Amino acid sequence: MAASEDIQVKELDKRASGQAFEVILGDPTPDSKGDFPLAPPKKKDVSLEEIQRKLDAAEERRKNHEAEVLKHLAEKREHEKEVLQKAMEENNNFSKMAEEKLNQKMEANKGKRTAIMAAMNEKFKEKDKKLEEVRKNKETNQTNADEETSED
Repeated sequence: MAASEDIQVKELDKRASGQAFEVILGDPTPDSKGDFPLAPPKKKDVSLEEIQRKLDAAEERRKNHEAEVLKHLAEKREHEKEVLQKAMEENNNFSKMAEEKLNQKMEANKGKRTAIMAAMNEKFKEKDKKLEEVRKNKETNQTNADEETSED
């Protein structure tokens, strides 16, 4: 820090609102050193071997990074394949279940239809029997009526 003898203070004038001063700094002495060095820090000489070593290390880091990225992409692709495989399996299972259900419904409907047809055939047979009986009765009644009319 600078000494107090290097600084001069002059009072300019007094006012009601305050005072004004002029501060004059002295010339810097040649033997005093500043807080900041003027010259940039010296760089050490870098050898060709050290440059090559740094380049090799950078190349190794780049290769490692590339391998990491490729590994990550491969894992992602594998996951996508697994998801697609699972979706296909679920789709196939759903299709098989739907087909089985449809076949069961068709079999049930076929059985019901067969039962309905058998019941209808049975009804028709019963109606045919009744019609046959009615015809026989009618014929019998008609022959009886013919015989009665011929007796009279």
